[in-house]
Amino acid sequence: MIEGVLKHGGHGGHSDIVPFSVTPEEKQKLDGIADKILDVAFSAHRQYGSGLLESAYEAIVKHDLERHHGFRVERQKTLPIVHDGLFIEAGYRIDLLIEDSVIVELKSCEKILPIHEAQLLTYLKFSDKKLGFILNFKNRMFKDGIRRLMR
Repeated sequence: MIEGVLKHGGHGGHSDIVPFSVTPEEKQKLDGIADKILDVAFSAHRQYGSGLLESAYEAIVKHDLERHHGFRVERQKTLPIVHDGLFIEAGYRIDLLIEDSVIVELKSCEKILPIHEAQLLTYLKFSDKKLGFILNFKNRMFKDGIRRLMR
C-alpha cells in the first residue's frame, strides 16, 4: 500500500495537503490511464488550439480515448449525494469518467480557480475515486492548464 499526501501548490503560494492511499497495482493502472488522457488532451489542444467550447473538447477527448485506446468513457455522468440511504440528485455531473477510475473535468476558461479544484475534490470524494484531472484548454501553453489531484 502506498500512502502519503499530495501537496498541491495552490493560488497565493499556499499548499493544500490531500491524503491518499493506493496499492502499487492501483497506482500503475491509474498512471497508465493518466498518461493516455494527457496524450489525447495535448493532441486535441495542438490540433484545435484554445478556441473551442468545453463541450467540444469533451466530445473529442471521449472519442479519442474510446477509439484509439479502447477505454470505457462515461460523459456527463450524474453523481448523486448519498445521505443515510437517500440518493440526492444535486446536479453534480462528472464531465468524463474513464475506466470507472479517473475523473476528468474539462474547462475552457481564463484560468483554473480554487472553486474548480474544490469541485473536483468533491467529485472524487462522492464517487470514491482516487485520481482526477482538471484540463483547461484555454491556456496558450496547455501544460499550464493541467491540475492533477488525488485523494
